Amino acid sequence: MTRILYLQSSIFGDQGQSSQMATAFIEAYQARHPGTEVVVRDLVNDGVPHLDLARAGALRGFADSLDDEQKAVLALSDALVEELRAADLVVVGLPMYNFGVPTQFKAWFDHIARAGVTFRYTADGPEGLVADRPVRVFASHGGFHVGQPHETSTTFIKAIFGFIGIEDVRFIYAEGLNISEDVKEEALEKARVETEAALAAL
Repeated sequence: MTRILYLQSSIFGDQGQSSQMATAFIEAYQARHPGTEVVVRDLVNDGVPHLDLARAGALRGFADSLDDEQKAVLALSDALVEELRAADLVVVGLPMYNFGVPTQFKAWFDHIARAGVTFRYTADGPEGLVADRPVRVFASHGGFHVGQPHETSTTFIKAIFGFIGIEDVRFIYAEGLNISEDVKEEALEKARVETEAALAAL
């Protein structure tokens, strides 16, 4: 049985374009692969907190002993790491906000990037400790940004997953969604075609 981890990061929830694209992909995958289990991590409404000094200490071993609050931080991190490790396929709904990824997604990664757990330092540089698996990112943009210097999310996503050992990261984009209805529909149709191709390739 395949297990999908779905990371939803739109502040619009299920109504966000990235969420709708990701959900369509997941539903089509389930139709082709009955019995597929989907674990949804809603990074906005489930509330993975942003880092502060106490949380960083709990995650990175700066504190000699952990208080109850820090133990809870570590327990959350362990749960997030286990969700990722248990997934055969990771699906990300990723809008662009002010040229970057949602801060909620960054907070998620801050809780799974742990030395000795998901990566380690070696004489040859950092080494990822998470086995490779497909990650499919459904990215929605209000304007046209792919390939531009200010479009940092693609590079960032590939870098962070690669850092922990996951290299099979591919994107399906819908761009120009705020330009006009015609442009939006054309972009979503293009994304639908690319979604079918992504499904066929798995």
